[in-house]
Amino acid sequence: MEIDAVEFVRVALMEALTLSLPILGAGFVIGLIISLFQAVTQIQEQTLVFVPKIVVMLLVAVVLLSWLTVRMSEFAVAMFSGG
Repeated sequence: MEIDAVEFVRVALMEALTLSLPILGAGFVIGLIISLFQAVTQIQEQTLVFVPKIVVMLLVAVVLLSWLTVRMSEFAVAMFSGG
């Protein structure tokens, strides 16, 4: 029984990683692009990174909302059915 609980936690953590990776990846890419822009232009404004990163991450979340919902629903069904 303990092994089943550990396996469920492992699967849940992997599913959380899979669902969050596209959104976090988009935030990483836009942050890298803006950091390069700041390095080239010598502009060191902290809010310049924050606002575009939030906007891009929200846009990616909205675009992927149907996929995220389907994956979470399938995961919930699998967990509650014991498989």
